[in-house]
Amino acid sequence: MTVQKWTAAKVARKVIDNEELFILDVRNEDAFQDWKIEGHKFEYLNVPYFELLDGVEEILPQLPTDKEVLVVCAKEGSSVMVAEMLAEEGREAAYLEGGMGSWSSYLEPVKVANLDNGGELYQFVRLGKGCLSYMVISEGEAAIVDAVRFTDDFINFAKDKGAKIKHVFDTHLHADHISGGRHIAAETGATYYLPPKDATEVVFDYTALTDGLNVKVGASKIDVSALYTPGHTIGSTSFIIDDQFLLTGDILFIDSIGRPDLAGLAEDWVGDLRETLYSRYRELAEELVVLPAHFMIIDELNENGTVARRLGELFKENHGLNIEDEEEFRRTVTDNLPPQPNSHERIRQVNMGKIIPDNDEQTEMEIGPNRCAVR
Repeated sequence: MTVQKWTAAKVARKVIDNEELFILDVRNEDAFQDWKIEGHKFEYLNVPYFELLDGVEEILPQLPTDKEVLVVCAKEGSSVMVAEMLAEEGREAAYLEGGMGSWSSYLEPVKVANLDNGGELYQFVRLGKGCLSYMVISEGEAAIVDAVRFTDDFINFAKDKGAKIKHVFDTHLHADHISGGRHIAAETGATYYLPPKDATEVVFDYTALTDGLNVKVGASKIDVSALYTPGHTIGSTSFIIDDQFLLTGDILFIDSIGRPDLAGLAEDWVGDLRETLYSRYRELAEELVVLPAHFMIIDELNENGTVARRLGELFKENHGLNIEDEEEFRRTVTDNLPPQPNSHERIRQVNMGKIIPDNDEQTEMEIGPNRCAVR
């Protein structure tokens, strides 16, 4: 049997196209339980690599013969060896190129909608990390919101679309992943915007992203309007695009709400979070389509691969928007929170420009699931 090498892009299509896949994950059990490749129709077997050093015969009955089998490990090497052992036993198997590191890094651009007068809105889905970035394109100009650190993906995508990147925004100072925003701006000559209340410690120049700021993208005059919505951070800012879409950053997700504790100020910011969710957002049109900066679970993806839902639906269905008692709300968003993101303090330092780790260090800092939400 021949061992196949699969890219993260191929696995991503399996997720988005709702296809079946059997994953043999040979990482340690704690790593697998913490974070794995999620798919709507994926099945799993977790057997640590060290248990397979003497052969794979004992696990063969647990592997399907009617489904594709993908072997996954942290960095690739162990999965190659296990896939080769399976091939020697006459089983077809593939391994994931680059392991979970490559899965964490992969971005899948998905078209959200055509905007008025020929504009387009794209969502970049980072399936392995739960991050969501956005690009508005109109009349040869582009604006990017919440770009992750893989700058070439955005720059090349805009180039393929014949658009020049003019504006780059971060809705807040991120703590769970490293932003690519200011680096894209530096490379393309675009203006980089950051909320000033989140930027008191940054060591680079930026343009203040303030409440009511309105930036035009292209000749078709698509508005990218800023709306101050603190709570996840004190500077958190949302965007209303073309009077149709509400980009909520890490304040509001499809099935949860943002946590206020990643800068160590949960008790200080919980009131801001409630004010944003229960007052500021309530004043907006319920027909707005919410586009968050993260998703939590694979079930939040729509059939076309996007993560999006009407604001009015979330008012009815999102538990975090339906806690009437303020004390209960406070307890919900300050007590019993999930573990904080890996290396979140160092990631904040990177996003302030205070430290510059190399690429391998950045990959290691970001490894793991999204943990920006109140569960």
